[in-house]
Amino acid sequence: MEEINLRELFDYFKSKITWVIIAVILVIGIGNIATIIMRVPMYRSSTTIVLVSENNTGDSTYNSSELQLNKNLVGTYSEIIKSRKVLNEVISNLGLSYSTVDLSENISVAAVENTEIIRITVADADNKQAAKIANEIASVFMTEIQKFYKLNNVSVIDKAENSLNPYNVNYIKDNLIYLIIGLALSSGVIFIMFYFDTTIKTSEEIENKLGLTVLGVVPKVERN
Repeated sequence: MEEINLRELFDYFKSKITWVIIAVILVIGIGNIATIIMRVPMYRSSTTIVLVSENNTGDSTYNSSELQLNKNLVGTYSEIIKSRKVLNEVISNLGLSYSTVDLSENISVAAVENTEIIRITVADADNKQAAKIANEIASVFMTEIQKFYKLNNVSVIDKAENSLNPYNVNYIKDNLIYLIIGLALSSGVIFIMFYFDTTIKTSEEIENKLGLTVLGVVPKVERN
């Protein structure tokens, strides 16, 4: 395998730097156009609810049995939130075009570890609609729980608000990736061009590769 002169390779890269810059700009431009056309910005909004004492007598005592009951109900409540009954009611109330399956795929329900708090997160292409759906789910769920369990032990901590930034679009990160791809592609092409370039460029190459002594060099003269 022919040895590669790193100095020559570096000089070759320097001579092609304009093409590297053009390639990087093209990759970044194409990548951003593809992002705008193909990627739909999605927004997330979250509301949190907490399981509280059902005591409605004005006594604020929260005994251990109620605490244990609420902890046991967190998992059950999380499943009820995504049930067809709740989601169908939400779709009907808001006049959504979603099916229950589609809406369910855009909802995530998570219990905050070691607490009695449940976080309901909704993703949607419309940031205002994402917040409306999240708040409506919490409202419908609280109503249904009273019917199912005859309990009034759920309260909203934070209502969902409109998200300003899409969670699936990060232009800084994307452009850094496009920059790396552009540099890698252009560098790879230039390296291949250099490796298979067999032309003689200097008198030193003739002496090194052919073992001949150079007696003279005809300079290249630019015409005025």
